[in-house]
Amino acid sequence: MQSNNLSVKERAVLFALLGEAREVTNPQLEERAGFRLDGKERRKLNDLKLVDSRKTGRTYAHELTDAGWHWCAEELSVGLRDKASSMEGALYAILGGLSRHLDDTGQSVADIFRWRSAAEATSSPQGDDVEKLVMEAYRDLAAEPGEFVKLRKLRDRLSVIARPDLDSALERMYRAQRVNLVPQSNQQALTDADRQSALRVGGEFKHSLSVR
Repeated sequence: MQSNNLSVKERAVLFALLGEAREVTNPQLEERAGFRLDGKERRKLNDLKLVDSRKTGRTYAHELTDAGWHWCAEELSVGLRDKASSMEGALYAILGGLSRHLDDTGQSVADIFRWRSAAEATSSPQGDDVEKLVMEAYRDLAAEPGEFVKLRKLRDRLSVIARPDLDSALERMYRAQRVNLVPQSNQQALTDADRQSALRVGGEFKHSLSVR
């Protein structure tokens, strides 16, 4: 199975997840893009390691993998394949322009596509406000109370907060036993983004957080 042999819907899913730049459930995906990722398309994208899917309640939640982000970045400059609808043709024309912009500015797709929470509409919060935002972001990310979420995902949600301020808040909450921070048990499974998002506490790098 090849990642360059994708149907129109499968490519649409990848671009929709790129636009969201976060984990989204099927209802959220349908609300924002007009379709869900189910059945053979989900299994195919999972098998190709382009999308991570997990069961949450009665539905699935999906997120681009590193390979999925790479596919999208490469696809920007590919152009149309065979016959296409007028809308698909227009989309790839826009993607080509975006690719040229990234080349000219030295930026990556990750610089353009990132999730912006409601908190980012204001200036960078500090102190107790940071801790409140950490709790809100955790509740949004965790499928159930006590579930561990990656610090990478938490940082993505709270990117408006300066890293030193967020690190200080996380360490305060950890030492006050309001949150639990743990390292990744399988270090080989860590991505570069996971390593960069880690928090060093007590001489150990922590990669995931849960609320006690």
